[in-house]
Amino acid sequence: MSNDATGATNARSTGADARNLGHLALGLTLLAYGLLSTGILHGAGVGDATRLVHVLGGITLFFAGIWQLRGGEGFSGTAFTSLAAFWMTWSVAGGAHKNAAGLFLLLWALLALTLTAASWGAGLLSRAVYGLLTLSLVLAAVAMFGGYGGLAKAAGWIAALSGLAAWYWATSALSNGSWGKVSLPVK
Repeated sequence: MSNDATGATNARSTGADARNLGHLALGLTLLAYGLLSTGILHGAGVGDATRLVHVLGGITLFFAGIWQLRGGEGFSGTAFTSLAAFWMTWSVAGGAHKNAAGLFLLLWALLALTLTAASWGAGLLSRAVYGLLTLSLVLAAVAMFGGYGGLAKAAGWIAALSGLAAWYWATSALSNGSWGKVSLPVK
């Protein structure tokens, strides 16, 4: 097993790899958080995603990350457990002051930037997931500090795109492995 971010192209069919579970959890969480941040669903907001973010984004990513670390997969294990900590903390810190929330988002943008740099050689989907997540967190932090609603919506759309890329990454790995041919390209 390696410590790189090879993504779907190295998916194993032994069931010993939790990378697909992690990418699905990350993708669905980012899609829900991002879309609810945009305001496209009337009467629904980011607060409505709290339980989903905590369970799917926090707990599921944590277990997928521990599974990956135990299997020697340093990158995906670190990414999933770190992002699990982000989602768990974000879900319980609902009443944080805007400056504290902005700083929190900015600090986690640094983690996302680290993940982007670490995954750079792993292909377009890896760069898309973590690069878009970084951009989304930076924009959300700036929006939080300045109270810019439009920028917060843009950050939500970018988070949703990051989630869509993570979801596609997992779907590609699962379907390409089970169909016996590459049907959903990853690079």
